[in-house]
Amino acid sequence: MDLILLSDGVYHLVKVTKEMTQGIELLNEVDCFDLCDILRLYLTTYHEPPFNAHVMNDGSGHLYGCICR
Repeated sequence: MDLILLSDGVYHLVKVTKEMTQGIELLNEVDCFDLCDILRLYLTTYHEPPFNAHVMNDGSGHLYGCICR
């Protein structure tokens, strides 16, 4: 799975690593789309309008979604 991030006006694909998922406990089997939602909640902060964006907590950019492979 890759995260789609917008940083400095350029879109980047960032592979999800074990370090990114550290501390997340999955109680049931999840598909790629559910995992994307879980990562969005865990790794980002939502900024209310006028921004309306999910900003990565580590400052690496804005999360736009995931690509499931």
